Formats: sequence, structure tokens, C-alpha cells
Amino acid sequence: MANPTLDTLLNHRSIRRFTAEKLTAAEVTTLVDAAQHAPTSTFSQQYSIISITDPQQLATLGDITGHHWLEKAGHFFLFLADQYRNAQLAPKTSTTTANLHSTDKLLAGIFDASIAAEAMVVAGESLGLGSTIMGSILNDADQVISLCQLPPLTFPVFGLAMGHPAEQPEQKPRLPQSLMHFTNHYQPLASTADLASYDQTIADYYQSRGTHQRAETFSHHIAAELSRDPQQRAKLAQVLQAQGFLNSLP
Repeated sequence: MANPTLDTLLNHRSIRRFTAEKLTAAEVTTLVDAAQHAPTSTFSQQYSIISITDPQQLATLGDITGHHWLEKAGHFFLFLADQYRNAQLAPKTSTTTANLHSTDKLLAGIFDASIAAEAMVVAGESLGLGSTIMGSILNDADQVISLCQLPPLTFPVFGLAMGHPAEQPEQKPRLPQSLMHFTNHYQPLASTADLASYDQTIADYYQSRGTHQRAETFSHHIAAELSRDPQQRAKLAQVLQAQGFLNSLP
């Protein structure tokens, strides 16, 4: 029996080249509506979305991320963890203040934003759109906060570039479930054969794909990712504290 929802989920790929067609106001409203219907922690809806349409702001985001192709997307959404709105709604007491500034509520805002973004991605793909989630806005979170005039108790989690695809890239093979799905307790890497097989699958993928072929395995990719200079985003905890988060233990 055909299942279009599963088909959409299992055929996901990130899109980084878009046609010149911008999303309509109706499409943007529909996508935000889909995001809003995602689950949220304690129904507190601890996130917000900003549509970035100003060309200068988009160019600055291109500088921050190093990916100027985002300026050519049909639309760019910025997802925020947001406790500021709820701070305005709740009575000002020592308990509500401690909760709003807590690690727990920061994580809840990040969860809510992430789940909402995935709902938007799936909704967009069901409409024939493509997208890429862009954590690279965190290369300079301070500048993003200033650029978008974000108040305290908000934090930019990631961007989402979405539009009409001008490419259909090959789908990247995912980890075998034996390496990431366990029963009852965590399992360290036990099957080197499964990892070696996946490394070969990834090597074959990078060698045979239509563009940007290279010699690469998953193990090498992870080693390269973890070899990046940690100073690039060393200020994140400091920026979070400046926004009012991570200032208490709970």
C-alpha cells in the first residue's frame, strides 16, 4: 500500500541550489502552520521563527555561514529558542525567573525549534520544495543576535533555506541500524565489519556522485569534523549566558 508520508521522509536530501522562484506568502503561511502543529514541550511553544527577506541581512548571513547560496533560496527562516515571550506572560517571581533562565528551559526551546523545523522540512518536501538546515549561523551567533535584534532569553538555533530545487542530488546513505539503534542499553561499536561496510558504502557514494567527487569514508569524515578548530565557536556558552541562559544549574 502506498504511503506518501513515508515516501517523503525516506527520500529526503538537502538542497543547496534553487530556482529564482520565491515562495509565495501563502506558501510561507502554510509552512509556518505546519511547523506550529509539531509537538512542543509542555505545550509551552518555546520557539519563534523569523523570515529573513532583506537582501542585506541575507548577504550578512551568507558571510557568517560561508554559504552565499542561501541568498538565492526561495525563502530563509531563522529558528529561535524563545523563552522571552513566555517571560512576558508569566508573573515575575523568583521561581519563574529561575525556570526561564535554566538549562532545562534552554533545552526545551531547542527541542521545540528543532521539531518544528523538521515538520516544516517535511511539509515543504510534500509540496515539491527542497531545503537545508543551516547550523552554520552559529559561526557568529553574536552577529546574528544583533542583526535580527533578538531580545534576552532568545537564541538563534539554526537557519532553514527553502525553495524550488534546481538540483536533485544523490541521497547520502545513512548508518546501518546496527550502529545506532540499540535495545535496552547503549552499545559501543561492536561490529567493525558493519562499520567497514558502511565506510565502503560512503566511499562508493562520494566516488560515483554527479558532482564534487572525492575520496572519503564516514570514519574519515568524523575525524575531519572533530579536527576543526574549536575556537571558531568557542564563544557560544558566553553568548548564551549574555542572552540569559545557563546562569543557573537546573
